[in-house]
Amino acid sequence: MVETTHIPTAGTVDPAEVERFSRIADEWWDPAGKFAPLHRLNPVRIAYIRDRVAAHWQRDALNGEPLTGLSLLDIGCGGGLISEPMTRLGASVTGVDASARNIATASVHATRQDLAIDYRQGTAEALAESGAQFDVVLALEIVEHVADVDLFLRSCGRLVKPGGLLFLSTLNRTTKAWLLAIAGAEYILGWLPRGTHDWKKFLKPSEVARGLRAGGIEPQEIVGVVYAPLSRKWSLNRNDLDVNYMLYGTAPDAPK
Repeated sequence: MVETTHIPTAGTVDPAEVERFSRIADEWWDPAGKFAPLHRLNPVRIAYIRDRVAAHWQRDALNGEPLTGLSLLDIGCGGGLISEPMTRLGASVTGVDASARNIATASVHATRQDLAIDYRQGTAEALAESGAQFDVVLALEIVEHVADVDLFLRSCGRLVKPGGLLFLSTLNRTTKAWLLAIAGAEYILGWLPRGTHDWKKFLKPSEVARGLRAGGIEPQEIVGVVYAPLSRKWSLNRNDLDVNYMLYGTAPDAPK
């Protein structure tokens, strides 16, 4: 398959992507619905973020609320599937999404769970322009849906406080990813609505790392996230980045 180049646009929002996810916003919290793959993926994502954050700030990851006192931004928060667990781990969470319907769904669900989460409709670049910064920034399963990847990654980097962490997860642009994540998950098994992903917008780890460095983030670790069909569970695998992968990076400490 041919390598692709991402052409910058006026912003990171892809209206077609926002409309696609807005149409199914009511299904975010249905574990058997259209977002079922994310529900199954969540335990791995949560544990990875918790453990790396705790290690970075020298805390006990198994303490009930190891993220206490840390500000956390969830960019592309959707219905809040990650924002809520991060809040329960003690973080002060801000969730941002370009879809008003996603924000409405997330806000209603958080209220029902008696969780205080600052949900806002908006974009990474607008928030970065405002000067906002957070100890931890999450950009999970979102970069493959934006219109301007370079702007998005630079903006995410600007949103991280000096000495803070950024976490990103996405899909690799490989033949295997096309076969499993699109042909398999969308067209054969029906795990995701058809058209959820565009293979040309998948990113190789080297492309993500380069974009993050442009925003001042130095990648520290990249791990594959692998699905086992028989057990229907996800796990981390450092040696398999062919389809899904996660990484985290650090922002430099403030000058003394």
